[in-house]
Amino acid sequence: MSEKKVVVIGSGFAGLSAATNLAAKGFTVEVLEKNATPGGRARSFSENGFTFDMGPSWYWMPDVFEQYFRRFSKAPADYYDLVRLDPSYTVIFGPEDFMQVPAQMHRINALFESLEKGSSEALHRFLAQAAYKYQVGIKQLVHKPSRSVTEFLSLKLLVDVLRLDVFQSIHGHLRKYFRHEKLLKLLEFPILFLGALPQNTPALYSLMNYADISLGTWYPMGGMYKIVEGMVALAKEQGVQFRFNQNVKQINVINGRASQVITDKDVWEADIVVAGADYHHVEQQLLAPEYRSYTESYWDKRVLAPSSLIFYLGVSKRLQRLTHHNLFFDEDFEPHAQEIYENPKWPEKPLFYVSAPSQTDASVAPEGCENLFILIPVAPDLTDTEDLREYYYQLVMDRLEKLTGQSIRDFVVVKRSYAHSDFIKDYNAFKGNAYGLANTLMQTAILKPSLKSRKVKNLYYTGQLTVPGPGVPPSLISGQVVAEEIRKEFSSFN
Repeated sequence: MSEKKVVVIGSGFAGLSAATNLAAKGFTVEVLEKNATPGGRARSFSENGFTFDMGPSWYWMPDVFEQYFRRFSKAPADYYDLVRLDPSYTVIFGPEDFMQVPAQMHRINALFESLEKGSSEALHRFLAQAAYKYQVGIKQLVHKPSRSVTEFLSLKLLVDVLRLDVFQSIHGHLRKYFRHEKLLKLLEFPILFLGALPQNTPALYSLMNYADISLGTWYPMGGMYKIVEGMVALAKEQGVQFRFNQNVKQINVINGRASQVITDKDVWEADIVVAGADYHHVEQQLLAPEYRSYTESYWDKRVLAPSSLIFYLGVSKRLQRLTHHNLFFDEDFEPHAQEIYENPKWPEKPLFYVSAPSQTDASVAPEGCENLFILIPVAPDLTDTEDLREYYYQLVMDRLEKLTGQSIRDFVVVKRSYAHSDFIKDYNAFKGNAYGLANTLMQTAILKPSLKSRKVKNLYYTGQLTVPGPGVPPSLISGQVVAEEIRKEFSSFN
């Protein structure tokens, strides 16, 4: 084992990935976690026999997880049981207007044809181009550290980038292929969480449609926290040490190097520090002003992806008409998107999402009961109060009960909410964001906050506010990328 010690701040997906990859490269690695359990936003909690995933609920891009575990001669199946969902999800457009999106391609083609004649052939052409974007984007571009424009100057990569439609919006791109409003809503829904209106999001992100339709929607039995448990087990196998309930208060810099990480309980010596915690918080709260790479005004100008208002509900009966994932598009997308991105405020008629994992997995709820995760995407940096949360709970439940034709509220035996102030309290999240930086053209690659500090020689960053961006698969990749940069820059390990 190397004498060089790395302290990783935070045990979210990116922090776990960075720690495990560094340990495998011969570094001594210690992870400091603010909370009592690992996982960051992907923590879970249990109450009255229900087990709730607190954050991520979609398992897309299974190849990224396969690749991650394969780096250590492992597979996801060594740690959790993965099943493909069918239907992948349901889109609810209104009363008696439910559209289940099947897993099989021939049935998806039939669904498209039922709405728009000739659209299955258009879908084939659209997905072929999206597959190319996925291969270049996920297999190549996101693995670049984006520390210099020279990383992108190969002729082949320049040609690839031009073919990625980075200068065209996904809104316009989709309308070259499809006309039916329901198909457009279906294909634009992943964009809701990227942090910009479809009109302002590069068509590059049709790669998410490829991930959705071609690669499928999956679920680890027992819940998304099973991924965290698997990653922690793998990290420990590599020699990573975990320290919980360690709230980092300061990073001491001596002779231009981060030398000590000070928590509310201990002082941890370090040769290298990797911040998997909120980038803004680390810079503005843990470092002295002279060691900050970015000003507060810089951060205020960043475009953030949405925050969320989440309800975790335990229901004492089984529910009808819900599948594992349910998207409620019974209101107009455009006004809600404007209230998130263009004119930030609490939405008047929000779209919302309901996950009912107990439809797939009996272990997450008592027998005869239902586990519900309800999420409303909302603008970051809003003031949330208990009265506001209750207002939106009643609003969403009114629509949920009406659209599914059943009483739910009277059977709720567990109820917990989570919003901006919780993201700040638990994760020091900048402006209470849930997903990190928006994936706009001006916040892509080298235009994101750098994965290495400009002022502190041995301080690195990983996670959703740096490259490659938000989401679980990008977070796994982020940890890999920063670990490789550390390996390269500490020549004794070459």
